[in-house]
Amino acid sequence: MDVSIVIINFNTFTLTCNCIQSIIEKTKDVSFEIILVDNASVERDAEEFKTRFPEIVLIKNQTNEGFSKGCNVGIEHAKGEYILLLNSDTILANNAVLICRDFLRKHPKVAVVSSRLEYEDGTIQSNCHRFPSVKYGLFELFRMQKILPKKWGGKILFGYFFDCNSLAYPDWVWGTYFMFEKRKLRQLENNRLAEDFFMYVEDMQWCKDFRLRGYAIAIQPEARVIHLVGKSGASRARMMMVNTEKFMTKYYQAWEIKWIKIINKLLVRKDA
Repeated sequence: MDVSIVIINFNTFTLTCNCIQSIIEKTKDVSFEIILVDNASVERDAEEFKTRFPEIVLIKNQTNEGFSKGCNVGIEHAKGEYILLLNSDTILANNAVLICRDFLRKHPKVAVVSSRLEYEDGTIQSNCHRFPSVKYGLFELFRMQKILPKKWGGKILFGYFFDCNSLAYPDWVWGTYFMFEKRKLRQLENNRLAEDFFMYVEDMQWCKDFRLRGYAIAIQPEARVIHLVGKSGASRARMMMVNTEKFMTKYYQAWEIKWIKIINKLLVRKDA
């Protein structure tokens, strides 16, 4: 088995069905399995997925375990050499699974590769970033990429965002489309992805863990995925802020956290 595709479902029956259908239609020349982890959904009986897609592996959690734990549950059942964590609100636009599988095979020093993510209208989503940083926060605050030579400020911005049209190596990528070699989990604590967060910022944590072990993170824009994400709500933004602060507490010194918070407040005011 080449790739095990793990999808978490929580009351997103139609979206998840569309996601699975796109995998079946677009994925060629690579062996794969689809592992669907249902986090105790109440919208529909999870067995309906098996009725529509009898070939999938269905795992039914008795409680909502959250995204991180749900992914680890799916990975425990995975037979593939590579793991692809895929959000239920995505649709593959091309043979992204093969493109990213081949990329990882050619780049053993890369732990995680993500795809180019797009809105339905084709607009690119900024799904790769730098870790929170005083230095890059200041670059973003003063828009230094606009005044520096193009070779410095062009392909990879000095702020938190990267050009998702080109192959790039950011600090971390969204867990929306998150492919890695399964055996690399053996190098992580407890041989599994960290479960510090119920949801949001877990992808930053995972990338940090791999980077601390000397690996790079990549985005391969030739792989294209439509991400049907809506605008962030207040509760989501609040959870992301809280989790980011928890993340920084684990890896940053107190003075760094203080200045990052100050810079972020200034950025919000500047963009308002």
